[in-house]
Amino acid sequence: MSKEVKDGKKRLLKADTPVPGLTDPKKLRQEIISKNQEGWTIASEEDDALLRDPLTDLQSFQASCNFLKSAIRDIKNVKSSRPDAVGEINSIRTDATIHFIHMKKLNRLAHFRCRKVRETTNEAKHKIDQCHLQLQNLLYEAMHLEKEITKCMEFKSKDEEIELVSVEEFYQDAPPTITNESVTKNDPHLQMLGRLEWELELRKNLASKLTATKKNKEQLSQEIQSKQDYLETLQPKLSAILQVTRPVQDYLSMPYNAIQEEHQMAQHLPQPLYVLYMQTSAFKDACDKGLKVSITGDVDAAKSLATWNFEPDEESDSDQEDLEKQETKRHRRVSAEQSQEKKNKIFRKHPLSVNLTITNEDGTELELTFCYLMELNIITVTVKVNLSEKGTLSSITGGDLLSPDLILDELYPGDFGNDSPNPANHYELKKHGLLDLSTYIPLVGRPYLWCQLMGGLQFLKKEISLAEDADGLSNIARLPVQAKHSICAANIQKTISLLRQRISSRLSLLQQLSSLERGIIPVSVDFVKQFPAKINAHLSTWSRCTWEDLQTLAHAKRFLKSGLIRSSSIIFQAVIDRGSAKMNAHVVLTADYPQVPPLFILDIVWQTQRTALTDIFVMEMEEEVNLHYQELSSSTQQNQLLPNQLQRLLMCFDVYLETDTPASTLVPVEIPKEKIMPRTSRGPARSKPFKYLPELGIFTQRY
Repeated sequence: MSKEVKDGKKRLLKADTPVPGLTDPKKLRQEIISKNQEGWTIASEEDDALLRDPLTDLQSFQASCNFLKSAIRDIKNVKSSRPDAVGEINSIRTDATIHFIHMKKLNRLAHFRCRKVRETTNEAKHKIDQCHLQLQNLLYEAMHLEKEITKCMEFKSKDEEIELVSVEEFYQDAPPTITNESVTKNDPHLQMLGRLEWELELRKNLASKLTATKKNKEQLSQEIQSKQDYLETLQPKLSAILQVTRPVQDYLSMPYNAIQEEHQMAQHLPQPLYVLYMQTSAFKDACDKGLKVSITGDVDAAKSLATWNFEPDEESDSDQEDLEKQETKRHRRVSAEQSQEKKNKIFRKHPLSVNLTITNEDGTELELTFCYLMELNIITVTVKVNLSEKGTLSSITGGDLLSPDLILDELYPGDFGNDSPNPANHYELKKHGLLDLSTYIPLVGRPYLWCQLMGGLQFLKKEISLAEDADGLSNIARLPVQAKHSICAANIQKTISLLRQRISSRLSLLQQLSSLERGIIPVSVDFVKQFPAKINAHLSTWSRCTWEDLQTLAHAKRFLKSGLIRSSSIIFQAVIDRGSAKMNAHVVLTADYPQVPPLFILDIVWQTQRTALTDIFVMEMEEEVNLHYQELSSSTQQNQLLPNQLQRLLMCFDVYLETDTPASTLVPVEIPKEKIMPRTSRGPARSKPFKYLPELGIFTQRY
């Protein structure tokens, strides 16, 4: 054996000697190694890999590699120099094989070490994950406890809604058994319990008093009824006394005779006006002392009227046939004169009429004059508004709101008073060659449907076919239509109430328009808390708009197609500014505002032109103002709906601008974010927080 081979064997044996392991070799040796006389015995290759020094194994691996290289070189040299030295070549080859086996062993040990390192790393990661999960659980539990603490701190008990007597009155009036002043003075909880107990005692006493008062009321009602029965028996005696004392009445200017004369005049009224007069007078005496009912006209002319005949006027029919046969100029002139005479006859009014005057709180009077058209058998009304000195208003945009032709439009839905409620009148006018009744409204007044109901008249609503004989159908207008008191009594209270509401709402609307024209939104004190203290947007312009102007707007066509806007609507335009942003709001009011809320149509000029067709947030703003108007109105403050909606619109415009994402990354300085909004957007549609919570002073989204 050569010297190099012997040196290789020595190096191999030296490299294969056990070396202390990776970490904590003493502990590993105690568990897996037992000592004997020849040295340490390894339990397995895995344990051997842990005990050996990786750096030493690396050096041994490099030494084996070098030996293999030198062995290959020696074999080559021996084969080239001494081809017959087979034994030496086999010896070198055997040593090289031993080193190759040693390298394989080192390779296995390296794999064992890698696997152990990965297992150690995974165990450390698992421990870290467990610690992190425990930390998250603790944080979640802490957050939950904080929420529960907040709920407990903000909890409001039912006793806070009860108005209790003051602490001074409690200690002054309550008995010592309840007050227990020595204990409750220092304990607020016991003090509150004592005050609640005293409140219960007071309410029990009040309940007993209420029961006693009701019993007393029933006794008084029985006494009043008995006295009423007695007074009813005095009517004949009082009539005789009044007749005897008539000179005294004239001397003292007592109104009894005037009332009696008016009642006598009422006997000459046509039946529909008589029903109207009697029912309104009864309603005035029973429910509404502010009404004024009177009869005006020529009594003598009414007396001279014979009971009219409802039969067709045969002479007028024959005259019309003769006139159609005549073709000369003279006869045409006669035909024109007779046509005018027929016109006057068709629209002839009864000589007497009924005046109804409704006085508002500020002294403004709504004067209604009811007339009866004898040929057409309908009631018409003419309107006059008498403003008081306090009610004198100056408004450019609302100058026609008190116009007699518009003030009573749609007192009931769809009733404009342009057409006759009697369907047979159409054929009667057509028969005599006259135009529709709407052409002659300035002459006869407006035949509102509610006027017919107040006169006890009720016509069929079914339309008559135009293909039928007009001559035969025109006779329907001459048929006697019975006026019924029950029809008037069923509608008079509601109608009077609507008339009062109409004059009150129009006067209130005029005052609001006068303020809006000056850029002031007159929000009522009762609704101030519904809006934030500071609103940056302001009303810059308020003007009147026309139906034709609204038809040109593309974003208004959806409302026009749905029928929400009609040609009779009252349309205004409001311009709202904040910095360089501007919003144009078209406000549509119906004739029966505020029963029907105003409709707002919006478009915004802010960097670009934005409408509900191009920006979903503009549509959300329209919905906030148009759909959720119930929050801005009450049974006693219905007339304040328009300014409240405008104030909400300004508030929503601020929110829209402050939550709007500009084109650049820098927010303009002119639109600072001043509103408190927990979330600027919410849901898949990214809705903006247009709803204001006055209790918390924040803005949020609607659910």
